[in-house]
Amino acid sequence: MINSFCIKNNQNFILDYLLNQLQQTDLDGIYLSKNKFKNYNNIIVHSTGKCSFDDFVFHVASCLANTVLAICESQILKKMIYSNYFYFSDLEKKQILDEVAVILNTYPKDILFRRKIILSAFEAYLKENCTLNLDGFVTFRLKEYYQELDDAIDLAVDKFIIEKEYNEFISLLKLYIDSKENGSSELHLIYNEQEAILLDSHHQKINTYDHIFDAKYLSDISFSSNDYALNAILNIVPQKLYIHLLKNNEDEFITTLRLIFEDRIQICHGCPICDVYRNCHVISGRPRSKHAPT
Repeated sequence: MINSFCIKNNQNFILDYLLNQLQQTDLDGIYLSKNKFKNYNNIIVHSTGKCSFDDFVFHVASCLANTVLAICESQILKKMIYSNYFYFSDLEKKQILDEVAVILNTYPKDILFRRKIILSAFEAYLKENCTLNLDGFVTFRLKEYYQELDDAIDLAVDKFIIEKEYNEFISLLKLYIDSKENGSSELHLIYNEQEAILLDSHHQKINTYDHIFDAKYLSDISFSSNDYALNAILNIVPQKLYIHLLKNNEDEFITTLRLIFEDRIQICHGCPICDVYRNCHVISGRPRSKHAPT
């Protein structure tokens, strides 16, 4: 029965981490050594047989799995991103790498799932082999693990592209309104959980759908359920945009307006206009109360 494993790698910081992991065990009769041979640095893990072979294998496999997740994973992700998405700038690739890290480490169950994949692969290998080249094993024997990383990278790239297009979209709209003469002294937006009503300076309702056939300011990607309200506001180009938040919540649409209009925005949480529409409950863009302004 095999009772010793030789783990080969030439990155000392990886071997040092692994060695530290291997030392943290309650198993009896485990001895460790680190040696430099002709081509590789090696960690020798030896069991005198005081613990079961299965427990010995599980311990070594667990330490290897922890090392892959804690030390090797960031290297693997960087290599995958820089190889598959070479057309992004270094800064963009760094931003994608940061986003992948967030995706992979947000949910503990996902980390545990990746660890289970890696652990099972190491266990199966160590039960049949006494020598392990860590780099080669990680590169060629963890296909399911790599697929998990690849899926996370795809999500991160999609998010990065959408955010990039969103920022470009905002920048273009800011340039547009800065270049236009103001079309109206003020505009009022009544906003209630994604439902929007526009009022002019006389508090008369503006039909946003009048601008449907002039929807030149809408992006190919919908950033909000209120794209037509946004298009109407951009057609009007108010000097001041009063946003009446009936529910006191600022969602993506309000954030978009803030980014575009900046100091032209004034948020209102309570005024006669708010009171009227809050009391009549805005539904599908129309006030229920017959006393509400139209």
